[in-house]
Amino acid sequence: MALEALCGQSRRPMRSELFGENTDNVEEENEFITAFPNYSDSMKILAPPFPPSELAKVMKNQDGSDAKINFLHGTTTLAFKYQGGIIIAVDSRATGGMYIFSGNVKKIIPINRYLMGTMAGGAADCMYWERVLSKQCRLYELRNKQRISVAAASKLLSNICFEYKGYGLSMGTMIAGWDKKGPGLYYVDSDGTRTDGKVFSVGSGSIFAYGVLDKGYRHDLTDQEAYDLGQRAIYHATFRDAASGGVIRVVHMKDDGYHIMSETDCMELHYKFAEEKTGLNA
Repeated sequence: MALEALCGQSRRPMRSELFGENTDNVEEENEFITAFPNYSDSMKILAPPFPPSELAKVMKNQDGSDAKINFLHGTTTLAFKYQGGIIIAVDSRATGGMYIFSGNVKKIIPINRYLMGTMAGGAADCMYWERVLSKQCRLYELRNKQRISVAAASKLLSNICFEYKGYGLSMGTMIAGWDKKGPGLYYVDSDGTRTDGKVFSVGSGSIFAYGVLDKGYRHDLTDQEAYDLGQRAIYHATFRDAASGGVIRVVHMKDDGYHIMSETDCMELHYKFAEEKTGLNA
């Protein structure tokens, strides 16, 4: 119980609390366990009582026909390594199809002081599983008396995603951090794919962000040049991609942990860059 409290894990009700001590409830108990086979494992979500391949068939249209589940997402996130560490930049717009549900979503998720994750795809999926990853990293630190490496943390998330492949998860996240080997950057998605690299951009606006990054990225950037590049890349994505927008956040991962560098509304940057362009053309 002490370890559960330390890790923030909520206690699941005991069998007697659910079904009582009466043995007449055995049939009810068996039915419950059959419906939720993952109940006894606190590290697994409660699976629906049907195969994942049948998920789309549980939703019906008014005429009785099957309603296809089609998740539409939009965002722009990026991260790149350079001589001063890692720059992470994201927008803050959350959309569902044609609707904008929020303009102030925090898409950079702290896992610990030296590890950050980004959010692209399903907001609930990214938030939940990166919180699970945060707990796993804390447990590793308690058991081994040292911080987990960036590679190992990204592998943990990749293994989780692969285990639930086909269940409808939607995640395209970057794990960025600093360990004994220096800065580390990995891309992990809901299919269990895990790739290390120097420059990544994820989301519907990533093609526009890559255009700016391809032109301005180099390893010997100064800190200020790196901040400006990340901010400018996200801004141009918000300008061209309707599903991206809101506040542009820039975080710098260094050897002493992450530092929040700026949180600027994309409209402010629009007018700032417009003035710069006008000054250059004058």
